[in-house]
Amino acid sequence: MDKPAQIVPGTQAIARAARLLRAVTASGADGASMVDLARTADLSRSTAHRLLSALRVEGLVDRDEVSARWMPGPELFLMGSVAATRYDVTGLARDIVRSLAVKTEESAFLSVRRADETVCLVREEGSFPIRSFVLSEGVRFPLGVASAGLAILAFLPDHDVDAYLERHPELESTWGRTHGTSALRTRLAETKERGYAVNPGLIVEGSWGLGAAVFDRTGRPEWALSLTGVGFRFGPERITELGRILLAHAHQLSARIAGARR
Repeated sequence: MDKPAQIVPGTQAIARAARLLRAVTASGADGASMVDLARTADLSRSTAHRLLSALRVEGLVDRDEVSARWMPGPELFLMGSVAATRYDVTGLARDIVRSLAVKTEESAFLSVRRADETVCLVREEGSFPIRSFVLSEGVRFPLGVASAGLAILAFLPDHDVDAYLERHPELESTWGRTHGTSALRTRLAETKERGYAVNPGLIVEGSWGLGAAVFDRTGRPEWALSLTGVGFRFGPERITELGRILLAHAHQLSARIAGARR
């Protein structure tokens, strides 16, 4: 439990409800069972059921009476519509993501940073017939795991990186030895020097990814563009070319965001 949850009364309940809401939205239009949501949110079944029932009363989640699966409720849509006017950049980014997919022939993505995770917002398929399906809209990864989150984490201030790694000692046990602190710091340094992140099949064997941070007006990395594809398409020479194209598109989107929010 983090310090705010210990100091501020009621924070623990809010944090638990927020974890459930994130799990529900990550499940997509098909929803998820209460058992799966409890496991994802690291809650007991009774606690998950109690919180989901309360969220349902408020319209934040809904439950299909036939399948008994839980899914986002109408209030989330209304809240999201309002928040989108400030936070949603998909309208600015969609043609850039599409251009990235066309020029590289690989699947291209836009992800946004949300606290200690990245969430995929946009996916555009490339023309190459063999594809990687690691990432799609709504999928979340901890920072530093997928290429988008690695790119974002690499360009955060050093003290933010240190604090993140202290908060998440479980990365190695959850994602493997390649996500231990030492290995991850090495990849972060390489990403900063190169300008873009490379994930050589660390999530799914044979599925490679490249990511480049997209910055807000203050210079903070709040989004990322990324590419995924099968490993044999990511040889050394082609990675250099893909990285150049990726960085150019990321710079274009950063400039567009800065110009739109003046």
